[in-house]
Amino acid sequence: MNPAPHPRPAPGLPGRRGLLGGLLAGAALAAVPALAAPARAGARPAPAPAGPRATRPLLLGTYTSEGGGGTGIGTAAYDTGTGAITPGPVITGVENPSYLAPHPSGATVYAVAEQGAGAVTAVAVGPDGTYEVLGSRPTGGSGPTHLSVHPSGRWLLSANYTSGSVAVHPIAEDGSLGERTDLVTHTSPPPGPGQGGPHAHQIVTSPDGGHVLAVDLGTDTVYTYALDASAGTLTEVSRAALAPGSGPRHLAFHPGGRFAYLACELDNTMVVCAYDPATGALTPGPGQSTGTGSGVSYPAQPVVTGDGAYVYLANRGHNSLTRYAVEGGGAVLRLLDTVPVGGDWPRQLALSPDSSLLFAANQRSSTVTVFGVGPDGSLTGAGAPFPAPVAVCVLPLP
Repeated sequence: MNPAPHPRPAPGLPGRRGLLGGLLAGAALAAVPALAAPARAGARPAPAPAGPRATRPLLLGTYTSEGGGGTGIGTAAYDTGTGAITPGPVITGVENPSYLAPHPSGATVYAVAEQGAGAVTAVAVGPDGTYEVLGSRPTGGSGPTHLSVHPSGRWLLSANYTSGSVAVHPIAEDGSLGERTDLVTHTSPPPGPGQGGPHAHQIVTSPDGGHVLAVDLGTDTVYTYALDASAGTLTEVSRAALAPGSGPRHLAFHPGGRFAYLACELDNTMVVCAYDPATGALTPGPGQSTGTGSGVSYPAQPVVTGDGAYVYLANRGHNSLTRYAVEGGGAVLRLLDTVPVGGDWPRQLALSPDSSLLFAANQRSSTVTVFGVGPDGSLTGAGAPFPAPVAVCVLPLP
């Protein structure tokens, strides 16, 4: 089925997928190849030999119901030195996998099914490099756009954008998913200016593992929950109010665990938030410039280098990456500059496990661009953009 369109409050902004029919037609997109023909069940590129590896696996999220879109989860391999990407086959049987998240063990990957009847899917990653789809479970909401695995490895957390709710599923020993144990809908505060309701856009666990935070674009609020590790249920313990109409979308924690950086897509700002691990309280500071000039550039997602020294932000309208230096132990972001992303509408960013490479999934140009990350936080383009149909998520695996 085709997912129902997701409403957006700002005039001129496309639907949740940010795609118009014309963008998916014509010679330009016709020239973008699929990652490869759909693979035989369980197939992917052979794993690298034991010992030091020159390549590592890369997974790609897309939309399977869009004209000209993908056919499942794309697989590829990337060179850990140069960032060059080699295409692999496609994991089929997974609907609209627009966001991907790994299990801490590395044995399973999870995908949302971003559609009207939202679902989450588990995919096993075998030690021999094969994949197996383990099945899906409904999220109880519509349009899930984000998911993450609790550090314990026992619970999958997902955010339903269209219905404004967050869900919890148990994870079995084999990585498969059980029936949902909780569903919480954001019923207050009232939606922000121009919003038709709550729109949960992200759900993550704090670095200390003590709390779960849900970012809601529709209510301009970040909710903090305590997770009952036995029952898999969420209890709200705190909430942080952002500026009305700011549209908080995604946050990323500093590795020190006391600060988080929150991208607000509707007022084009980045917000430094103090975090109290004892109470779960998040305290937002003032909105800061993204360096993209006047107008709204719909910032999408921040990422933080493993050493906590630099933050990068994807700006979809500006087609750029903002670079910030982190100072004051994480309390301060200093704007450095913006760098062209080399694609159109960078929806999602990911750093390689050692933070030496930065990947950008460019939705409208159907490409992934790669940058080398210098010791000083500089970004250097690593080769030509890699074709990936309607690229909306890129996940480099260890």
